[in-house]
Amino acid sequence: MPGYDITFVERPKRQFFCQICHLVLRDCVQLSNCGHRFCDTCLQEYLSEGVFKCPEDELPLDYAKIYPDTDLQTEIMTNIVRCMHHKDGCKWTDTLQNLQTHLDMCRYNAIPCPNQCAARLSRIVVDDHLEFTCPRRKVTCDICGQEFTGEYMEDSHSGNCPVEIVWCENKCGAKLQRRYLNNHMRNECHKRLVPCRFCNKQFVFETLQSHSYNCPRFPIPCPNRCDPAKIPREDIEKHIENQCPSATVPCSFAQAGCKHKCPRYSLDQHLDANTKYHLNLMQDLVATQDNQLESLRNKITDLTCITDGILTWKMDDYKNMFATTKAKTSHEICSESFYTSRYGYKLGATVFLNGNGSGEDKYLSLYIRLLPGEYDNLLEWPFRLPITFTLFDQNEHFEKRVNIRESFLPDISWKHFQKPEKDSDALGFGYPKFISHVMLNTRNYIKDDALFIQIKVDTSKVIPM
Repeated sequence: MPGYDITFVERPKRQFFCQICHLVLRDCVQLSNCGHRFCDTCLQEYLSEGVFKCPEDELPLDYAKIYPDTDLQTEIMTNIVRCMHHKDGCKWTDTLQNLQTHLDMCRYNAIPCPNQCAARLSRIVVDDHLEFTCPRRKVTCDICGQEFTGEYMEDSHSGNCPVEIVWCENKCGAKLQRRYLNNHMRNECHKRLVPCRFCNKQFVFETLQSHSYNCPRFPIPCPNRCDPAKIPREDIEKHIENQCPSATVPCSFAQAGCKHKCPRYSLDQHLDANTKYHLNLMQDLVATQDNQLESLRNKITDLTCITDGILTWKMDDYKNMFATTKAKTSHEICSESFYTSRYGYKLGATVFLNGNGSGEDKYLSLYIRLLPGEYDNLLEWPFRLPITFTLFDQNEHFEKRVNIRESFLPDISWKHFQKPEKDSDALGFGYPKFISHVMLNTRNYIKDDALFIQIKVDTSKVIPM
């Protein structure tokens, strides 16, 4: 443990203090090579951190040159000190070596409770503790006369004595011994909570009768007097709407145009007698709905899918996209898919802004690849339509524009133009050196931080086999 944290009558000499804990030395040891002194415990903790230097002057330290300084320790122990409890009122003063002997009998020093309750307290308050606060003291209940430990009395018995007279917790006005309270509140109290036998919700016993006039599960007769059996109040509306045979209902084919209404019990008779009429109504309805669905499908197709074989791809935020691709090797950007016709081939374009393969770091690379489409089984393979790539010059003067255009005819022997497989990650066919970065920035190919690329499939020409 560190040095002595106690009060000396006279201020200790400077050499009495440990330079680590800054308290008066305890079990003093000295470093023979430099003469500095420390508490034995403090020095051992300091060295355990792997530092083998003197804490004071940082000179190299040798375990073999650490010695107990018994002379200085003896001098320290003969100094006059005050009791550790002098602030509490103890007037004792004597040499440090007699401090422990004094503490063994000091009335202010902490000792364990004689009842072994785990408390430590000064001798001066032991008697009060044993009489009033010790959890293991013996106390007698003033109501039932039984003896308990102080802890049990405070934690369990006090406020729970079975013979104590208490008021009913439901505030019905009754007073009775606690041991009879539970039975009273369950079976006798007119303010007790009881469940409604129809809806199972809790109500005060004296209000249960008035609740029955509004209870949603209370059984009442159908207003159409369709059945002598009663129906829960909340189900009456559903019963009339879906089950009551006497309720007036529209024909099942009302949405198809039938205007007939009748009691539910005679609805089957109407349906049997007018089957042909209803069938004609349904045929008209189905035809109308088919036309509406076809119109909607056409509108959705027109709005969402390119089906003329020409994709004009606008790439916004070019600077940030280029920075991203430059930071990531072979980072590709894919276009939306498009079709050569409504039921034609499905394709998609891929661009590498920082180049790919032989064009990496110096060119923009552009590729086209075939994608699995809905109508592939109806199409002719391999793919044999000419394709043209165009990078648009966005010069404001149309006559000064110099577009970059590359066209190619598919080599039908290449795998890129065979029927595509699902989950294929093939790169496709194109130009790793479509346009150099230098040329890309010389004209207006990039304007307002955007560039435009067009991929056109010439569906009017087919390469012969």
